[in-house]
Amino acid sequence: MKVISERGGVRRPGPWLRYGAAAAAVAVTAVAGATATDPDSTWYGSLRKPSWQPPPRAFGVVWTPLYASIVFSAGRALGRAPDPRHRAGIVRDLAVNLTLNAAWSRLFFAHRAPGAALADNALLNISNAQLIRQIARTDRAAAGALLPYAAWCAFAAALNASIVRLNR
Repeated sequence: MKVISERGGVRRPGPWLRYGAAAAAVAVTAVAGATATDPDSTWYGSLRKPSWQPPPRAFGVVWTPLYASIVFSAGRALGRAPDPRHRAGIVRDLAVNLTLNAAWSRLFFAHRAPGAALADNALLNISNAQLIRQIARTDRAAAGALLPYAAWCAFAAALNASIVRLNR
């Protein structure tokens, strides 16, 4: 069903709704991840880590602009999607992606399961590719804004894999 505006065009959600919903979803993801993460725990401190791991404080510095890029990308793509079906696909793929994103911290830190977190990270990387593909169908600039996020998640997968390998 299409909503037709008084001017005869298809009505899309307004920018406040699009960007606000994306920001709320990303904020929930960030809080869920942050509340599960404890890099100062005895357990985490006891893990062997690769020499190339960034210091813990770097993660917050990196994640803030990455989360902002997700909000920008989702809000922009939702505004440019040609029809409700495309918007629904973006929302679906974003929801899956953010769920996997938040789950990683819970698996790794709260459940102390680096192997399960690595499996989640593999799914997250697949989800990143799908989300970028879905958004690129609507807006290449919005899809391009997600590339640093995808790159960081790939780096995180390598880091996670190294921690698993070093702690067998």
